[in-house]
Amino acid sequence: TPGFIGAILQFNSAKCGSKSDSVASFKSQPTTSDETVVAGGTVVLKCKVEDPDDSSLQWSNPAQQTLYFGEKRALRDNRIQLVKSTPKELAISISNVVLADEGEYTCSIFTMPVRTAKALVTVLGIPQNPQIFGYELPIRETEMAQLTCRSSGSKPAAQLRWKKGNKELQDSNGKTFTVTSRIEFTVTKEDNDVEVTCTVDHESLQNSERSTSQKLQVYCTYSVCPSGKCPFPLTNPLPLSPQEFLWTKEGSDVPLHLNTNRVLTLPFLNKSDSGTYICMATSTMGSVEVSPISSFPSGTYHAMIGGVVAIIVFLLLSLLIVLAHYLIRHKGTYLTHEAKGSDDAPDADTAIINAEGGQASGDDKKEYFI
Repeated sequence: TPGFIGAILQFNSAKCGSKSDSVASFKSQPTTSDETVVAGGTVVLKCKVEDPDDSSLQWSNPAQQTLYFGEKRALRDNRIQLVKSTPKELAISISNVVLADEGEYTCSIFTMPVRTAKALVTVLGIPQNPQIFGYELPIRETEMAQLTCRSSGSKPAAQLRWKKGNKELQDSNGKTFTVTSRIEFTVTKEDNDVEVTCTVDHESLQNSERSTSQKLQVYCTYSVCPSGKCPFPLTNPLPLSPQEFLWTKEGSDVPLHLNTNRVLTLPFLNKSDSGTYICMATSTMGSVEVSPISSFPSGTYHAMIGGVVAIIVFLLLSLLIVLAHYLIRHKGTYLTHEAKGSDDAPDADTAIINAEGGQASGDDKKEYFI
């Protein structure tokens, strides 16, 4: 019937109009995106719409306070600045972001009805430099070291990891480290002066890391023998690096040697050097005495004395031989010519008187050395 046909035409017409309204509504729907920012950084919020329908875009904070309506500032906060304002886009920036800025920001367009879009801003808290607790000087060899690392200020929770020197460490349970981490390991003498490092990992650090280190000092078994080889094992706990060695002789109040050299040198030995020598090694952690040297053997002195006597006898014999050779080389014969007529004289005075001419001439009597 004509009325029925009219009703159908009217229905189809209404249906077509409803589809058109739906397309228009889609084009007028604003769009945003979630943002993540590190505390202290800057975040940019963008809102776009295909068909503004002669309406303006607006940004509001999580407290529903209007930040910008189009290009007009609504909230007096110098950290919030306009980046871009067109009929189809409204972009703003928030600088020096703090944790309180985290939340859902709303972009609205005032059409009929009002359409909105949400943007979740996540603020990352930067973890502070970690701190290590539980270390007390000194740690004895084979004892357990218990260290705790703590870092604050991270959001979300940071992860902590350990290193001893260049070696990665894991806790006793093998779990992922949390903001507070505790480590235990057996100390050896090789750990002396080794640094234990705690490092915090977090997405806010952006490929950088924050860490802290603790240097260990270890009590351990240490040899103070002059030759480096002890006749018996030493069990005295002593720091690995003594700074001073003091040598004394048992029964003597006068120290023999005090310096940083562990070697005691006695350049001229004699029998009075026999005895027991004591070495005291000292460092900032304490002192310990060890007496690795007993008395010198008596046979050593007898051999030394015999050697000295043999050398002296050899020198004396050599001297006598040289002297005898000298005397033999300088031995000679003396020939004396006397005046004639003096052979029968009873004495020298008479021979002079009876000599030719009655007087002695200095030139008549000569001596010749052959």
